[in-house]
Amino acid sequence: MELTLNRSDYLQVGVTSQKTMKLLPASGRRATQKVVVGDQDGVATCFGIKKGEAVPVFKTLPGLKIARLELGGALNTPQEKIFVATGSEIRGFTKRGKQFLSFETNLTESIKAMHISGSDLFLCASYIYNHYCDCKDQHYYLSGDKINDVICLPVEKLPCIIPILACQDRVLRVLQGSDMMYEVEVPGPPTVLALHNGNGGESGEDLLFGTSDGKLGIIQITSSNPVHKWEMRNEKKRGGILCVDYFDIVGDGVKDLLVGRDDGMVEVYSFDAADEPVLRFDQALSESVTSIQGGCVGKDGYDEIVLTTYSGWITGLTTEPVHKESGPGEELKINQEMQNKIASLRNDLEHLQFKVIQEREKYQQSSQSNTAISSVPTFSVNDKFTLNKDDASYSLILEVQTAIDNVMVQSDVPIDLLDVDKNSAVVSFSSSDVEVNENFLLATYRCQANTTRLELKIRSIEGQYGMLQAYVTPRIQPKTCQVRQYQIKPLSLHQRTHFIDHDRPMNTLTLTGQFSFAEVHSWVVFCLPEVPEKTPAGECVTFYFQNTFLDTQLESTYRKGEGIFKSDNISTISILKDVLSKEATKRKINLNIAYEINEISVNHTLKLIHPKLEYQLLLAKKVQLIDALKELQVHEGNTDFLIPEYRCILEEADRLQEEYKKQPAHLERLYGMITDLFIDKFKFKGTNVKTKVPLLLEILDSYDQNTLISFFDAA
Repeated sequence: MELTLNRSDYLQVGVTSQKTMKLLPASGRRATQKVVVGDQDGVATCFGIKKGEAVPVFKTLPGLKIARLELGGALNTPQEKIFVATGSEIRGFTKRGKQFLSFETNLTESIKAMHISGSDLFLCASYIYNHYCDCKDQHYYLSGDKINDVICLPVEKLPCIIPILACQDRVLRVLQGSDMMYEVEVPGPPTVLALHNGNGGESGEDLLFGTSDGKLGIIQITSSNPVHKWEMRNEKKRGGILCVDYFDIVGDGVKDLLVGRDDGMVEVYSFDAADEPVLRFDQALSESVTSIQGGCVGKDGYDEIVLTTYSGWITGLTTEPVHKESGPGEELKINQEMQNKIASLRNDLEHLQFKVIQEREKYQQSSQSNTAISSVPTFSVNDKFTLNKDDASYSLILEVQTAIDNVMVQSDVPIDLLDVDKNSAVVSFSSSDVEVNENFLLATYRCQANTTRLELKIRSIEGQYGMLQAYVTPRIQPKTCQVRQYQIKPLSLHQRTHFIDHDRPMNTLTLTGQFSFAEVHSWVVFCLPEVPEKTPAGECVTFYFQNTFLDTQLESTYRKGEGIFKSDNISTISILKDVLSKEATKRKINLNIAYEINEISVNHTLKLIHPKLEYQLLLAKKVQLIDALKELQVHEGNTDFLIPEYRCILEEADRLQEEYKKQPAHLERLYGMITDLFIDKFKFKGTNVKTKVPLLLEILDSYDQNTLISFFDAA
């Protein structure tokens, strides 16, 4: 069954945060639903649609930004009370806009996530979870990493209250009271939680999660241990998931899964007989989708998906057909309606243009007076800097509430800029004197008109650390710019994991000295990504990491006065030794450094590099042959005389060239890693082998795994 949805933009409010739009329950059997949305100006707006126009119901005064908006009410009754989280306060409004609640939680941080169930209120700041019942404090929990979302399994179906926290360290924490029952590892940092089918399924225990790297899954949260039902990989490399909802948009009597992503993609999944998701519809918008819900808003009898985008657009994807079948009288009526609508829009446009001219003149006059105060226009930038496990690169996503003019990227460390298919901006590179300015990269992206979202991909080199800066200039007058900074860490290609292979040959670095637990934790935060900035609770902590480029691993265990780091890659240990001793010296802390080097680990790392190196060398050789083979093909008129291997290269020429183009300096990067491994192996023995590097590069040019291993052993 084909699903066709037509887009209709209803209204624009201020910039919106994740999960800040809801549809109120319909007041009558055939009545359309009202939409309520909160924005970052602190305004909650409620409106309905009549004859295609947005009609306001109520609008609150501006204030602190609205971080979350939820509906509530007594259990088993229509959920039509509106609750908004602003700063550390919860406010409640009736569906008519009358405020009935102002609850100051006294949290030291702003509320980031909220869930409401009857008289129970579940709130989360960055690391703190609080449970209130009738605005009285019940339970408290301090999380080990940042909390992105919170939900509670349905209390109607279960004997006790079971809240679940979605935490940045790829873990769902299942709570009971103020204690954690157990942790559930998920394949990416979870950003959103929802009850499967809107009610937790038959058992009430089925929980849907979406991750920042675009994966979806359902887990059954039982009282003893989790059961993973299904998991959907992000094969199409789409954006992270910001919002989900369940609604029967297909109209087959079974609720479908609606998904909104941070790259603007909207998806509808139906469920097959085995309860597995099947993609039925997708549509790309130009900016991230912050909220999504199914209902009936625009016209009676036509279901739709209502969604909110980052810049505040409330948009409907409706089942109502664009071209309606009608009789002669109806056609005249529709034409008249359309003409009235066009006339109304023209009037609005003329009024806005007149207002812009007035304001511009006013600004020009005030700027020329002697008492003028320069005012810089403010604009909101939504940015995300994340490591992709699939290709060991960082994604930098910049989203602005208005059109972007250009973005200048500057880095004081060597990084590669990779191609992004979705990116339509024109990039130009500026040469710079590295020794004078310390600018390893200066690039400007000039955006096309109406581009509000820009995605860049970069790849860093481990051991070289510093700062990446993005200067964002939107198309607004007077010209203004915002600078965003992103730290490139010494071990930037490492990603947090929960399990490692303890049977691998490990090298160990041990640090001892007069340093506190907080100090050693701050050093680890400086060196490695995905480590919570807050010092963990307890006296000792262990973190596991995996190198996304080489698949080597790292185990770090530290406490007050001692830090133990184990890795199967000597270069990782070498980088840690150099950086940690440098950081300790800055703080005038005397460190005792001891290390144990496992000779077998070097060959083990070379074997991990081997398939990647072999593939890249083969790819480079194939690309070099393409031009010569094409000349032969033109000369001979066909390819029948070529051996199958060469025919295959010609057939796949475009794909091979595209792949080679997408991997700039990939081969050089692998050469560099092998060279570092060679130098580091002998550095720990107290030998300088830099004079032998040219010979090593010669061996790599005519690569043979056994010859390379023999060279490492003989040197």
